[in-house]
Amino acid sequence: MDPAAAAAPPRTGISLRQLLMSLGEPLVELQAAPAGLDVEIRSVALLDPEDPPRAHPGELILAIGARGRAAFPALRIGGRDGAAAVAVKLDAPGQAASLTETAVEAGVALLSVRGEARWEQVDALARAALESAPEGRLGEGVEEGDLFALAQTTAILTGGIVSIEDTTNRVLAYSRSTDSDEVDDLRRLSILGWQGPEAYLGQLRKWGVFQRLRASDEVIRIDSHPELGIRRRLAVAIRSGERQLGTIWVQEGSAPLTEHSDQALLGAARVAALHLVRRRRELSADLTLTRTLAAGLLEGSTGPQPLASHLALDAARPAAVLGFSCGAAESAAPELTRAEVSNLISVHTAARHRSALVTQVDARIYVLLPQLPRSIDTGTLRGWAQAITEAARLHLGLSLCGSVGCIVPGLGEVPDSRREADRILDAMVTVGVTTTVAALPDIQAEVLVSEVLALLDAHPEMRDPRLTALVTHDSRNQGQLAETVLTYLNAFGDVRAAAAELHVHPNTLRYRIRRAEELTGLDLNRPDQRLLAMLQLRLPPAG
Repeated sequence: MDPAAAAAPPRTGISLRQLLMSLGEPLVELQAAPAGLDVEIRSVALLDPEDPPRAHPGELILAIGARGRAAFPALRIGGRDGAAAVAVKLDAPGQAASLTETAVEAGVALLSVRGEARWEQVDALARAALESAPEGRLGEGVEEGDLFALAQTTAILTGGIVSIEDTTNRVLAYSRSTDSDEVDDLRRLSILGWQGPEAYLGQLRKWGVFQRLRASDEVIRIDSHPELGIRRRLAVAIRSGERQLGTIWVQEGSAPLTEHSDQALLGAARVAALHLVRRRRELSADLTLTRTLAAGLLEGSTGPQPLASHLALDAARPAAVLGFSCGAAESAAPELTRAEVSNLISVHTAARHRSALVTQVDARIYVLLPQLPRSIDTGTLRGWAQAITEAARLHLGLSLCGSVGCIVPGLGEVPDSRREADRILDAMVTVGVTTTVAALPDIQAEVLVSEVLALLDAHPEMRDPRLTALVTHDSRNQGQLAETVLTYLNAFGDVRAAAAELHVHPNTLRYRIRRAEELTGLDLNRPDQRLLAMLQLRLPPAG
């Protein structure tokens, strides 16, 4: 043990949660936290395999020189002596499971450090986090960029003009409006003065609007008053528990507000609460940690306990995953589009399920739904996903594919639900399913065909070389023999139906079939060759 580290611990400790926010996901990853994320870290110590086997209460132990299974003694020592956490490097991804099991048994948190990171870097950053420990007070600051994006998304979903204010009526964020004639005097003066004008605020107080906002979570309606320059409005309180943090206002423009404005506004208020309960830095770090833990759970690299502890979730309640993809062009979707989609999904799901978590993994966006009612069914979740894809089409002009993963008994089985959601999306992208939202029973056959095609695509040795030669011949000669064969087989050998689909004469189709058989030696009268051709000819072209 490094004696210098133990000799002068910092005056105040920080929680494991704060340490993870400071170090960041690129450097370390949480594997286990059996005592929760609020366990206190008071000091940092380097533990070399040649050092005496001891630790101190509240220490973060950096197990240098002990990769993989060699870190077992450090975990047991840390648990025995009351250390807060042990950080190790892994030799292989598979080692995380056994190390996590040992850490849980020892009762000590386990962090895995990226292999390319230097221990002195981890040590310096951890000590810096301890030395600059935050006071832990909740502030009134906001993440302005996030709030402005939320205001814009809410405006799109409601069809109105949105502003977000704190409890002193100070404007925190607002949506963009391209038509100045749509903006009424109250909105215009509020934006220009960065606060609602007193004359108008007095009228709202007189009508009891602020009193109703303080007393209720419901959407409040304010009728238009042309004589005062006030158009029709909706308002909802942003609150954390019993405490009101602010208000979201939606002014009606030249067009009526959308049919589902109330529901969208309720969801927006719950999302806005995340931005108003902490100072800017704490909010950003907290959201980053939440998304990291959620992504780790979805991918199966992190167990359910860290996320459950971080958000006080009941890990034994049912859960499910919704998946969303931009279809065949999902990898090419710009980051701005994904951010808009994430905001839209966040508002919709927050309105329906308070604990919903939205996160992005690679090119797809997932909604983790923990703590679901035990009575909920797949049909309800399909309806939620359908509402999201419809809103994306109407408000963003974007065609989304949505999938409903299986409802699992608890957070520990969430990776199973995510895998099922991915299987459905894969099929929707590759096989060309016409529906925009599906659960596995809806497209079971398409999913299985998609997976068989993926197997053929990944293993060229499983393909019939004669069919490969047919595709190559078409490519070199700009021919249509492979397409003709597949269309003919899909029509169950009905020449007239296949010819009509290809817009050719039946005799032309018969000629192409004979020509394909002559070139390749295939016999399409044999069921096994027909079956293989129907599968292999569906593979995407090489290159």
